[in-house]
Amino acid sequence: MKKIHLIAAARPNFMKIAPLYHALNDAAWCHPVLIHTGQHYDANMSAAFFADLKLPQPDYHLEVGSGSHAEQTAGVMVAYEKIALADQPDWIVVVGDVNSTVACAMVGAKCWIPVAHLEAGLRSGDRRMPEEINRILTDSIADLLWTPSMDGNQHLLREGVEAEKIDLVGNIMIDSLLMRSAEIEADTTAQQLAVADSEYAVVTLHRPSNVDQHAVLANICEQLIEVSKQCQIVFPVHPRTRKKLHEFELMARLSATDRIQCVQPLGYIQFMNLVTQAQLIITDSGGIQEETTYLGIACLTLRDNTERPITITQGTNQLIRADQLYQRVTDVLSAPAKASSVPELWDGKTAMRVLASLHQRCFP
Repeated sequence: MKKIHLIAAARPNFMKIAPLYHALNDAAWCHPVLIHTGQHYDANMSAAFFADLKLPQPDYHLEVGSGSHAEQTAGVMVAYEKIALADQPDWIVVVGDVNSTVACAMVGAKCWIPVAHLEAGLRSGDRRMPEEINRILTDSIADLLWTPSMDGNQHLLREGVEAEKIDLVGNIMIDSLLMRSAEIEADTTAQQLAVADSEYAVVTLHRPSNVDQHAVLANICEQLIEVSKQCQIVFPVHPRTRKKLHEFELMARLSATDRIQCVQPLGYIQFMNLVTQAQLIITDSGGIQEETTYLGIACLTLRDNTERPITITQGTNQLIRADQLYQRVTDVLSAPAKASSVPELWDGKTAMRVLASLHQRCFP
């Protein structure tokens, strides 16, 4: 029986790991071992997601916590190397683009343990983003690269990755969405927040480029206050963002507006219940661009670029600047929905394709 280490670190990782964990756990030929690095350690950012996605308690919890990029990456490498050497997995599966992804990939590469990267090949072209560096480094040393869309294959081939290392498997985020669709529909979060029968937007913000500078975050807050005159806003506030809102004395400004609800981070099912009933999403996240494309919900992404351009060319996503926010919301609410379609293989069957791909490598 093959032993597969699944590396989970942050909320987006959990959504990608969950369908694959369940597929591996049901297979007779392998045994999944769940490693939580502790990069997201807040209960609302971690424990609630594990419960919502029916993931068991991790087999190993590294408890790395916060820190600079160097501290976090090094901490994961030191802690995970001990487990990898002692437990000797046949494969290490890393997902996404967080610091834990590249850290565990480097452990595997240096310990001669094969590494597979789920959600490989995504590129924004912006190397100022730490995630872009993590993606490039992970893809350059991984032994097997599972891409969510054909542009990922094209990026990897241009970078010199051998074609036989690349498998187009589709978007595993959609597996999680469909796997929990009944619970999402039955959830009452939108009703509890009294927005279920009204026009509302969901906001998520966490990227340093949006929240770490007073002037930038203040501008976004003023735009949100104007937007709230058109539709209600529900804002699950990331811990990093909440800290900055208080530090810059902006939280009181938002809270004074009764049409903006600043709430704690939500579990996966609660959050997706809100998303599925919203008129639009305002975000700087990556995964939400994909989920809204699948759901056909307008998404305004507060970034200069995206590593998921298919969500723009084929989906419902638009890149915008903060100073465009009010006008773009006006356009979305007053105009017909942007024409969109669901990309190839975003069908809820990605985990099974990943399972087949891994089986082929384990038993050539």
